[in-house]
Amino acid sequence: MLSPKALVFDMDGTLVDNMSYHKQSWIDLFEYHKLDLDYETFDRKYHKGSLVEIMARLFPHISDEEELFRMGSYKEALYRDLYRPHVKALGGLLPFLKKIQAQNLPMGIATIGDQHNIDFIFKALDLDSFFHSTTGGHQVKHGKPHPEIFLTAAQKLGIPPKDCLAFEDSRSGVTAAKAAGMQVIGVRTMLDKKTLLELGCIQVIENYSSLSLP
Repeated sequence: MLSPKALVFDMDGTLVDNMSYHKQSWIDLFEYHKLDLDYETFDRKYHKGSLVEIMARLFPHISDEEELFRMGSYKEALYRDLYRPHVKALGGLLPFLKKIQAQNLPMGIATIGDQHNIDFIFKALDLDSFFHSTTGGHQVKHGKPHPEIFLTAAQKLGIPPKDCLAFEDSRSGVTAAKAAGMQVIGVRTMLDKKTLLELGCIQVIENYSSLSLP
């Protein structure tokens, strides 16, 4: 592995193990809107791209992007209410970030989450001092697996994507980071090690406790 000049992290499922709370907030949204849809079908057929893109698939009769955005924001508010009492950094994350910070390597965030979600996690874990920039789903046109969000994150850091090391937990996220030209370390909160390696991850970790970079 080449020594990276910058690190780019996904947030959900990568900095925190919160995907079960996102799942429940989607289920609550389906019930609120009386959608006859189970989560497994949703995850397979609808769950990719930006939040607005997902909402547009779920509600094809709604064409107003502002309305779709408001509906997506409601879902994210449900998630934050569910997760707020349980926010916890993935094992070893904070010591790892301090170690990288001491090496003067710039770090950025590339998450499909909106600014409210970024602020929510950053405030709960006191992460502001570690990251040079954040890129959220509200700042790009295309969500993962499109590479735009990782390309934007690299641009903000001023580092070519090929010199960035990404951390991701999802199929769409790994695909997006790879498409941007980044090397990827898989975080095993959603997918198993075999799947993450097959997607092209150069390494798979359970948490950050034993991870070190050259």
